[in-house]
Amino acid sequence: MVVAAVVAALLAGGVGGGVGAWIVDRDDKPASVGVNSASPPVDPASLNRSPTSVAGIAKAAVPSTVTIKTKKGGSGQGSQTGTGAGFVFDKEGHILTNNHVVSLAADGGELTVTFSDGKTLPGKIVGRAQGYDLAVVKVDNMPATAQPLTLGDTDKVAVGDPVVAIGAPFGLDSTVTTGIVSAKDRPVASGDEQSVSYMNALQTDASINPGNSGGPLLNADGQVIGINSAIRSVPNSGGQSPFGGQQQESGSIGLGFAIPINQAKWVADTLIKTGKPVYAQMGILPDSRYTGAGAQILAQSTNGQTPVTPDGPAAKAGLKAGDVITKLGDRSIGAYEDLFSEIWSHRPGDKVKVTYQRDGKEATTDVTLGQRDGDN
Repeated sequence: MVVAAVVAALLAGGVGGGVGAWIVDRDDKPASVGVNSASPPVDPASLNRSPTSVAGIAKAAVPSTVTIKTKKGGSGQGSQTGTGAGFVFDKEGHILTNNHVVSLAADGGELTVTFSDGKTLPGKIVGRAQGYDLAVVKVDNMPATAQPLTLGDTDKVAVGDPVVAIGAPFGLDSTVTTGIVSAKDRPVASGDEQSVSYMNALQTDASINPGNSGGPLLNADGQVIGINSAIRSVPNSGGQSPFGGQQQESGSIGLGFAIPINQAKWVADTLIKTGKPVYAQMGILPDSRYTGAGAQILAQSTNGQTPVTPDGPAAKAGLKAGDVITKLGDRSIGAYEDLFSEIWSHRPGDKVKVTYQRDGKEATTDVTLGQRDGDN
């Protein structure tokens, strides 16, 4: 497994394309394609398509996949808008999507949800989890054809499994693409100048582009195994970024990343129940300047914060300032981004085996992860 965090670009479409925490780009320019919607699909049954064919999977899933459009609130904001995707999570009208899809509408903005039959409904943000890059939106009076998609099990996904991605790339709703699972447990850090998210992602070569964010990644049985969230993009000569440096053009180069559904489900359940996320934590401050292998705990206090929280999970397990964490469970840790990705793939209360180095010697300890409430 490659343990270095992948620099990824978030996939919501809109305006303002900024450079993020690790030179990542929120590809926000509107598409130049002069097409607004897909043609009505041909009924796969009339063509004798199997329910487990791509056409059969699309027929079942497209009515439950939505296009989400947002507009930033407040005065003097111009026409800052965004486009992404989502899918029906339950019969109560909850839609699961990415946080970066809805963030423009979070502070008094506008949010609409459009179904494949063209019906558009106002949406209300139920809860957001910036660190997980997940959000739940609620709509009333969904179309009868919009049924909750069946959720799969990420633990049963194998590299090489076929997948289907559905979304609204560049605003082209109900777009279906195919590929395979290229890798599992890929540590990914993605974000912009306002927030950063970490995930142990499913990597896919299915073509996904800006506007695919929040849409489902489905297995060969039509079950959701991931939520499309980020892509690896290649910079070009698209001009200067408003945040300095060259503007990047995000587009599919066969490196897409999806949040595993096992993680997304429990985060969504928490958001629906409480409106706020919870995060597993170790109670340490990693040193982002450390260039060696592993994630080093800060050697000394900084800005009034201690490297190891007194009586926190790490302290209780015997970890100290300056220790270098090299493994969490059976997963190697190559950098501090990997550590966040791995910790946040667990739930508060989980016990994990930590391998670390101190004074040139390797040791292990068991840490029972603590809990942090909310994003602030």
